[in-house]
Amino acid sequence: MENIETDYLVIGAGAMGMAFADALFDLSGGAHITLVDRHHRPGGHWNDAYPFVRLHQPSAFYGLNSQPLGGDAIDTAGTNQGLAEMATGQAVLDHFDQVLRRKLLPSGRVRFVAMAEHAGADAQGRQVLRSLLDGGETAVTVRRKRVHATLTGTQVPATHPPRYAVSAGVRCVPPNALPGIARPHPRYTVVGAGKTGMDACLWLLQNGTDPARIRWVVPHDAWFIDRANVQPGVAQLPRFFGALAAQMECVAQADSLDDLFDRLEATGQLLRLDASVRPTRYRCATVTQAELAELRRITGVLRLGRVRAIAPDRLVLERGAADVLPGELFIDCTADGIPSRPGVPVFEGEHAIHLQMVRQCAPSFSAAFTAAVECLVDGGAEVRNPLCVPIPLPQHDVHWVTMQAATLANRQRWSGHPRLMQWLAGSRLDYGTRMRSQVPADVMERYVRAAKAAQPRWPALLAACARRQAPGGNPVARLKARENAASES
Repeated sequence: MENIETDYLVIGAGAMGMAFADALFDLSGGAHITLVDRHHRPGGHWNDAYPFVRLHQPSAFYGLNSQPLGGDAIDTAGTNQGLAEMATGQAVLDHFDQVLRRKLLPSGRVRFVAMAEHAGADAQGRQVLRSLLDGGETAVTVRRKRVHATLTGTQVPATHPPRYAVSAGVRCVPPNALPGIARPHPRYTVVGAGKTGMDACLWLLQNGTDPARIRWVVPHDAWFIDRANVQPGVAQLPRFFGALAAQMECVAQADSLDDLFDRLEATGQLLRLDASVRPTRYRCATVTQAELAELRRITGVLRLGRVRAIAPDRLVLERGAADVLPGELFIDCTADGIPSRPGVPVFEGEHAIHLQMVRQCAPSFSAAFTAAVECLVDGGAEVRNPLCVPIPLPQHDVHWVTMQAATLANRQRWSGHPRLMQWLAGSRLDYGTRMRSQVPADVMERYVRAAKAAQPRWPALLAACARRQAPGGNPVARLKARENAASES
């Protein structure tokens, strides 16, 4: 068994593992870093994603802190026209690969172990890396910490089979197969209403598919963020911070959760697919008005819960069934993206770090910030963990509230650490702090005023969230319990 030594062993070279390693490299003062990943190159799930995948946010807010992702280009066509570019999946992979090969590896301080898995510790306490190609093992003596960068467990359809039964003779494929279609199908049924399902529907429409031949299984409608409100650039600062102010004003004025979401929608902060269907989910997905207009062209929307099974002649859902045409193509988009899992402390004693979100909807920033805490904050886990309280990942609508509140609480704690605030002010990934001094005074005054007015409302709204999430408190949960009981009987 080969033996190596390193200061930090980063397990997983996806977006969070790479963002942590990149920031640690710049801040640690010479530490040696070993990255291990099951893929042949960095990028994690981006290696497995469908070929037409793009970011759902401007490139300026994603990637590694030390190098811009993409340029300052504005899309001039398509459903993102007039807004900042969103990198393609290949551009994201190139971004990670270039930083690894042009900056990290040439330094001699970084080792990348590709096509290998972390196999735990041996009897001597060394971490074992096992090759996926020949089974060979490498023992790693970690002088400082091992960093677990796979806790979020990102899923994509290409690597996770459907969660329902698919009978022989039924063609059910991940969205990766769409560009390879060689013959027409009588109908295309997209299963899943998350970001991937939306992308699959938009791809079909943008490539000339008649909307009448598209069917969309939407188990639960979700609230969406208007992408126009979260754009980079000095010219966009009034709208960017104006949107933040509007959200705080909604919180300050809301007398219930339903009233809050009504206000957020009325002020353009949240959008929905169908005006007649009230969303019950929230997953940080962004859309443009043009994308919503395209998606609304699909009138064959099935809102009968999740798919249970697909037979050659019948599509079985939680609350009913639908027909299946001979030769129909099903596109499975039901992988959970980033599953919601119980948080664990980010800093585990003196020997481990578990990367998680510490700011809402911001995986790259969260990992880079955790590296900054590791390097810039003196003390052990008892000092660092309060600065990195994990943000619960969103599923239900109430998580808009819980994520906002947790993010604001973390940010308040950061403000007491000058070295962290200095890092934030220069961070490419912390757009709000870096650009704060250029926000027009009247817009900033509005935001500060709104944030102060909202502060007394958070406890009541969080209590309402807890009641809605409690057993029996969520109308969706009550409906699902009735469905399960009927199914079992």
